[in-house]
Amino acid sequence: MRPIAVVGPTGTGKSALALEIAARLGGEIVNADAMQLYRGMDIGTAKLPPAERGGIPHHQLDVLEVTQTATVARYQQAAADDVEAIAARGAVPVIVGGSMLYLQALLDDWSFPATDAAVRSRYEQRLAEVGVAALHTELAGADPAAAAAILPTDGRRIVRALEVVELTGLPFAASAPTIGGAPRWDTVVIGLDCDTALLDERLAARTDTMFAQGLVAEVHTLLQAGLRDGVTAGRALGYAQVIADLDAGGDGAGAREPTFIGTRRYVRRQRSWFRRDHRIAWLDAAGDGLLDAAVAAWRHVS
Repeated sequence: MRPIAVVGPTGTGKSALALEIAARLGGEIVNADAMQLYRGMDIGTAKLPPAERGGIPHHQLDVLEVTQTATVARYQQAAADDVEAIAARGAVPVIVGGSMLYLQALLDDWSFPATDAAVRSRYEQRLAEVGVAALHTELAGADPAAAAAILPTDGRRIVRALEVVELTGLPFAASAPTIGGAPRWDTVVIGLDCDTALLDERLAARTDTMFAQGLVAEVHTLLQAGLRDGVTAGRALGYAQVIADLDAGGDGAGAREPTFIGTRRYVRRQRSWFRRDHRIAWLDAAGDGLLDAAVAAWRHVS
């Protein structure tokens, strides 16, 4: 029961194709979108509603509260357990999502560098004292390549990079997952992408739909559940922009354009990441016959 993974940029139709694959092959879905791990984060993550899942089991959805921290290590173990349990039942694991580190950690069985609570606490305290921009500057002095790869607003990853550099004595990139030979479980990896102009249109429509469906109301509900207290959930695209607009005295509607711009920027990062992986069989998301092409690749790659 070789797994099949559907990856690629946001807005290319990965979830729909994965559902069709699962229906055709007798499969079960394993989510690889970090923000779909969270309960209640439905509209802003374009999470497929249960009524639209065709009775196909979905795993790694709604497994965290917004106050909990999503980690690649936790996901890797939990998702690997799901993949192996699905295969043991005689079904095909269908992995789908666009969270880059999560996918590669799962498919390449990444070994994570050690952690040290005292070291991390020291850098977290430093973050609180000097702020994220200053700590990013400190990272640039210790590991310029890491600083160039990590957004200057991403305090959590800056802290983690500094922790790894101190503990290992090596650049942070040395602990990053590497693209090896055959993916774990001999997984077939299908990538979806399309023309940039077309994808921008899809992203604009996707953003409009989210706000029309009630993203702002969803954020209000999640704020009551502690969204601000979460280390990772509150930074999700759409949610972070709505929170910023509300904090600025707006009604949330002003977050539409920043959400679209942020999503388009994230797509560029996804493309850059996934295009490095020579094992991905790319399909035109705007083309015909996607299901047949994906299934053919699954049957013939070994």
